Amino acid sequence: MYLCRCRPLRTLISPACHGDSGRLGACACFTRLLPGNRVSVELGPWQATRARGGLRRVADLLLRWPVGMVLVSWRYLWRTTVLHRWEGEGATVDYPPELPPAVADDAIQHVTDGVGPLLHRRYRVRIRGTRCTPKQLMRRFVADLNAVVPSEVAFFRQLSGSQGPPQLGDEYVVRMPGPWDGPVRVVWTDAQSLRLATLRGHLEAGQIEFRTSCDDDALLFEIESWARAGDWLAHVAYNYVRLAKEIQLNMWTHCCLRACEIAGGRPDGGIFITTHRVTTLG
Repeated sequence: MYLCRCRPLRTLISPACHGDSGRLGACACFTRLLPGNRVSVELGPWQATRARGGLRRVADLLLRWPVGMVLVSWRYLWRTTVLHRWEGEGATVDYPPELPPAVADDAIQHVTDGVGPLLHRRYRVRIRGTRCTPKQLMRRFVADLNAVVPSEVAFFRQLSGSQGPPQLGDEYVVRMPGPWDGPVRVVWTDAQSLRLATLRGHLEAGQIEFRTSCDDDALLFEIESWARAGDWLAHVAYNYVRLAKEIQLNMWTHCCLRACEIAGGRPDGGIFITTHRVTTLG
């Protein structure tokens, strides 16, 4: 039997009650009950990986972060794609969508768990010169998430779920240079969209969605996020030092350009980035 510390309302559970064996590892942490009511604390998969590979992770951080930042900065400076950026004040319409009950539990890191302003951001690119349909592009996009993000700053590693495209409830950890990893869960997926929610310990608190559609005679690819900083350190790095914000901007603009390449087309008019800042949550 296990005492799940991420789910206080379901105190005593067995692997069978927790779902299949893969879902047991979806908790951030769980405690095994031993004879005599003694407990043995066990780490969830992404925490255990960090504990086992501590020294290796530090070495990897020291090697990858400086090199990765140089490569990302160089790519950003020499990028010729026009970026149209707009920022303004937000309102309640900029709150994230509700999570489906089937995937919402105490392991989710909601925007209400975060620090600082809520940023509702949308990246949008129209793709010309392709015969690819929205469904075909999304199918190619989710086939390999690591093929669409810059490898210098991010790497998706699946923690739970079946082989193949992301399914509802699947969990990943996004390896990033710096003191944070990014555990996420698939909370929505269909033929033209994929939405992820952050789990405890993520750099941010919120959701992000990738989707495809048609815009007149062009193919449209969008990334929409609703997020706050996950803790005070991330809040300072993102909203004051602004370093994390620019790295994230480069990461998702790179993703938009990769979507154009995957579709076999080209960006039409650049990438449009809008940000609504909500300073007070109701």
